[in-house]
Amino acid sequence: MALTPSMHQHSAAVEEAARWLADQSNPPHPIVIEMKARFGLKPRLACEAINLAGDMRFLRRAMA
Repeated sequence: MALTPSMHQHSAAVEEAARWLADQSNPPHPIVIEMKARFGLKPRLACEAINLAGDMRFLRRAMA
């Protein structure tokens, strides 16, 4: 399945938000509201970014 321009834009925003969150040692709460303010993500996409950030943190620890 090819990404449409809209899907690609959402994907890039989710990845950017996930990288930002993965780098936070003390993330702000509530995180979904913060991601909406910082990255313009809707709640569903913020949740995707949160899950992706968790995967990124896991991989960083595994590769350390």
